[in-house]
Amino acid sequence: MLVEQAASNSKEQFANSPDLNKALIDAIMETLEAHQIMSHQALNSARVRSGLKEILLEPAQLYEALRERSAPLRTNK
Repeated sequence: MLVEQAASNSKEQFANSPDLNKALIDAIMETLEAHQIMSHQALNSARVRSGLKEILLEPAQLYEALRERSAPLRTNK
C-alpha cells in the first residue's frame, strides 16, 4: 500500500498519509515488543548474556573500538 502511495503522490502528500503514520506506529510497537522479549531472555539467562558478551568482544570488536576512542585520553596522561 505504501509503495503505491509513494508512486502516485508527492512527497508531502505521502508524508501526511494516515497509512504512513499507522505503519510507523506499527513498526515501533513491533520493535518494542521484540526488544522486550530479547531483554527478558538476556536477563533470565546467563548463557544468553555470555553469548552476547562473546559477540560484542569478538566479531563486534567492542574492546578495540572503545580502546581506539580512548587513545586521546591515554596519551594525555
